[in-house]
Amino acid sequence: MTEKPRVALFVTCLVDLFRPSVGFAAVKLLEDAGCTVEVPAAQSCCGQPAYNSGDRKSTQAIARAVIAAFAGYDYVVVPSGSCGGMIKAHYPALFSDDQTMAEKARALADRTYELVSFLVDVMKVERVAARYDGVATYHDACSGLRELGVKAQPRKLLASIAGLTLKEMRDSEVCCGFGGTFAVKYADISDKIVEEKAANIRAAGADTLIAGDMGCLLNMAGKLERAGDTTKVRHVAEVLAGFTGPALGEPGDGS
Repeated sequence: MTEKPRVALFVTCLVDLFRPSVGFAAVKLLEDAGCTVEVPAAQSCCGQPAYNSGDRKSTQAIARAVIAAFAGYDYVVVPSGSCGGMIKAHYPALFSDDQTMAEKARALADRTYELVSFLVDVMKVERVAARYDGVATYHDACSGLRELGVKAQPRKLLASIAGLTLKEMRDSEVCCGFGGTFAVKYADISDKIVEEKAANIRAAGADTLIAGDMGCLLNMAGKLERAGDTTKVRHVAEVLAGFTGPALGEPGDGS
């Protein structure tokens, strides 16, 4: 019998603070796929806010802690293309002046995957045993799409969900305007971008918006809610795992 892969779940700050159900959904999906899942207690932020602000020293300190916390696992899986992209695409370059740490960063990067990409590309999951009655549209988050190649994988698994119809929105690959600190530094531009995204979501004729990054989801959910829109906003892990509690912005959603 082949031994189950030992997977460490990188929970992410936004999942931990705003939507813990995404973490539980990720654990369910990974266990259903045949993995042994652990959640290292020593994990922290991936360091992306410091990195995006140009604070290399703080980012290196955070990265060192993350590399240590996730050492020894077969895989590290992240329910976020943004945090996954930070570890996989940017950690190795952080230590260009430290060969030992650069090798450790590359080793972690090689073992790190976005959740749905891991399920489809590594564990070869073809379908999930979930049901969701509704019409959904999918937003391709920038980091997951451009840094990790996450595009077809979520659509493949969403297509297997009983009761779910997926309708593509216009410009699904265009940024939602969040961009981490971008939304703070350039609030007016960010608001204009998410306003256009909200219009495309409505035009798709879907009752549910799905994406794989909590930052994007919180940004789009906030814009839709302020406009009085009733579109449900959910993380892809929740839908795939059959977790159909309150959507983002609804009473009792935990955020």
